[in-house]
Amino acid sequence: MKFRAIIFDLDGTLLNTIDDLADSMNYALGNMGFEGHSPESYKYFVGDGVANLVKRALPENARDNKDTVDKLINLMRNEYSRRWDNKTIPYEGIPSLLDNLENKGITINVLSNKPDDFTVKVVSKLLGKWNFNMVIGAREGVPVKPDPTLALQIADGLGIPAEEILYVGDTNTDMQTANRAGMFPLGVAWGFRDRDELIENGARKVVDSPSGIWEFIND
Repeated sequence: MKFRAIIFDLDGTLLNTIDDLADSMNYALGNMGFEGHSPESYKYFVGDGVANLVKRALPENARDNKDTVDKLINLMRNEYSRRWDNKTIPYEGIPSLLDNLENKGITINVLSNKPDDFTVKVVSKLLGKWNFNMVIGAREGVPVKPDPTLALQIADGLGIPAEEILYVGDTNTDMQTANRAGMFPLGVAWGFRDRDELIENGARKVVDSPSGIWEFIND
């Protein structure tokens, strides 16, 4: 199968963001008198937007309190905007992969559940060496992943049929998005979730390193 474009998830796929996310959320929780969590726990909290992250991080008996949730969302956003690049770096092997993809002429794109403006900022600063064609995050009034709307907007913007796009991500949300959009779902095992979750949610291929993506494309 020949792919003309790739859509990458961001957190847990291109960038290891978990420590900055955990530090920011734990600070926000502590500010409101709640206990924090380990970075490992946050691998299962993140991936579906900030509102879901906040609800998962809160004690169960506080998740339905709208005032608490709204205040914590604002605290988290403010804190993360201060420290998002303290510890975040590309995963080992990602720079080489992106170099190879550009040299091969495959269009690279990013789709994240981070807010749109922030997604663009992160990619620009930490992955600015590479020419991503489209970089899209969560937008007001548009459903987030696993809804396929934004993935299909990328396909339309590129003028490339969905079946010729490889969708790469590390969570159940990404695999569901890819399948709903009619793209090829490729899971990565170095991110925030395990291989079983990826397969159970429709991954047609799972790789253990960025070089595995390159090998798959050229197989």
